[in-house]
Amino acid sequence: MLLASIIIYLVITVAIGYWSSRRVKTSGDFILAGRSLPLLLSSSALFATWFGSETVFGASSEFLKGGMYSVIEDPFGAALCLVLFGFFFARKLYSMNLLTLGDFFKERFGKRTELVASLCLAPPYLGYIAAQLVAMGLILNVVAGLEVWQGIIISACVVTFYTYVGGMWAISITDFIQSVIIIVGLSALAVTLSAEAGGVQHVLATVKPGTFQFFPKADFKEIVIYIAAWSVLGLGSIPSQDVFQRVMSSNSVNTAVRSCFIAAALYLTVAMLPLFISLCTRQLYPEFVQGDTQLALPNMILIHASLPIQILFFGSLLSAIMSTTSSAILAPSSIFSENLVKPLTGDRFNDKQLLKITRLAVLGFSTLATVLACLRSNIYELVRESSVLSLVSLFAPLVFGLYWKKANSTGALLAMILGILTLMLAKQFDTTWPSLVPAVLVSILAMIFGSLFWKQASSKNTANPSLSEKERPDGQAGMR
Repeated sequence: MLLASIIIYLVITVAIGYWSSRRVKTSGDFILAGRSLPLLLSSSALFATWFGSETVFGASSEFLKGGMYSVIEDPFGAALCLVLFGFFFARKLYSMNLLTLGDFFKERFGKRTELVASLCLAPPYLGYIAAQLVAMGLILNVVAGLEVWQGIIISACVVTFYTYVGGMWAISITDFIQSVIIIVGLSALAVTLSAEAGGVQHVLATVKPGTFQFFPKADFKEIVIYIAAWSVLGLGSIPSQDVFQRVMSSNSVNTAVRSCFIAAALYLTVAMLPLFISLCTRQLYPEFVQGDTQLALPNMILIHASLPIQILFFGSLLSAIMSTTSSAILAPSSIFSENLVKPLTGDRFNDKQLLKITRLAVLGFSTLATVLACLRSNIYELVRESSVLSLVSLFAPLVFGLYWKKANSTGALLAMILGILTLMLAKQFDTTWPSLVPAVLVSILAMIFGSLFWKQASSKNTANPSLSEKERPDGQAGMR
């Protein structure tokens, strides 16, 4: 019955995606849903972007090992990203009427910077997509007894199909439905397990000392590590296409800003449920937190929970993971077609052809991520690695490009290249210091010094990025 329910759910999701494809006429419809999402859909889409395998599997596993201090990166860093994006980025970027984040680097710094930025934007999503596919493979392994790699391939086919046909429209509509299932399913499970464990107060009172430690000790090194943990997603996911894409799909600038704050509050609230559920699991069924703690929750639910709870739990899990996977597949595909293929081919493709290329890119990125998922299995690490690359390469050019008039293409290129090289070098040394710390510092310094000492490299696109379409020197529309 449980397996049949999951199959029915997957079929319904695919059907919704196919139905949504009727709204897709242009590349703008496919990538940004025609910039027409109301507050409810926009907020649920942003919430669903973050709430994936790393929240349910990864964060709960890390929480059991190291307490609250070990999950600063996610969910707290992820919620911080949405708050910062709402305060400092959503309004400025929305007013530029862009189709992808790569378009920002083109408008602000020129085509050469656009190409380099796009090469930094797209590849990190492979690890992120792979993490979600691993999680779905684990679910099907537990429920149906399939090998993990078989579950990965089946899951990839389902998510890729509805993303391929419906784009952002399919993602947004399914995200809303999936968000409701996530909240209802996890809430029901938390209430049920809490009652079995003696109530919320009893569960919280019996945890190990230090479980809820949130702030670092008064030690310089520990403080740096703590800040780095906040920064991985808190800053590293700001220059990401999936967050940009969902915010820019809003029907107005006010909707774009408000949806960031609503999604952040919703995410941080709901993300506490898997952590609490993991505490209940450790108290009620300690045998399930031995070994691979990523499987603790699904194994416990399958053996001890009633069928309705099983359906709600696995339904909410699949909802969380599928919503995250779909946006992660669409994001690099959009970058590939709009910011790599289009400029490299001299803009010789029309909009319908670009739409076909974007859809083919969906298939390509999904295939590569599926292969990676079959080779790697640690969800939390896959997500972390995908975010760090964006942080050390793109964060400084985006921030300085928006808020510093003297920022130019040379500074942006140096920030991207030297940031990545520093990260690679730092990883070669056996040190307990986070490798992203020197990489981010080098990227920021390169952005500043490159812009100050190579002023002649500044292009005509270094005008105020918040200018309206009519005010831009080239008079070109940002969204094509």
